[in-house]
Amino acid sequence: MSRIGRLPISIPSDVTISVDGRAVAVKGPKGELTLKVASPIEVAIEDNQVVVSRPDDERESRSLHGLTRTLINNNIIGVTQGYTKGLEVVGTGYRVQQKGSSVEFALGFSHPVLVDPPAGITFTVEGNNKVTVSGIDKQAVGEAAANIRKIRKPEPYKGKGVRYAGEIVRRKAGKSGK
Repeated sequence: MSRIGRLPISIPSDVTISVDGRAVAVKGPKGELTLKVASPIEVAIEDNQVVVSRPDDERESRSLHGLTRTLINNNIIGVTQGYTKGLEVVGTGYRVQQKGSSVEFALGFSHPVLVDPPAGITFTVEGNNKVTVSGIDKQAVGEAAANIRKIRKPEPYKGKGVRYAGEIVRRKAGKSGK
């Protein structure tokens, strides 16, 4: 039995969960998220807890059991607390500024790079080198942060580029003189 999948998820008082066939809808103070559960997995609500079960020990059922439980738990955390991901811009002349809801990056290209937030995601800029990506969907927040980082990844020689907050960039020595 999956150690994660068999754990029940307690429902906070300000969250309502409805199971309609394969769709699980989670509604809380920050918004509403829905999840489509894969076919062999069953989701039930029993005395203020969400219980995820599988019908058999097939390989696919076992692999989806813990995943489904974790996705539902992430949705509950998202509608109550939300998710944030921090990004840092490192490099001489590299900076970021807010342009309405969008963010404009100066990353050493011949032009500024303007990034629009996807639906449900907000960007906030602190100073001129820190960006915070926030939202209620963990997957969407991570994907938006990864797309921003992809514009100019941190390079290993000088460490310049966009990196996650707290990310450690492995540095290389470079060419040595004669």
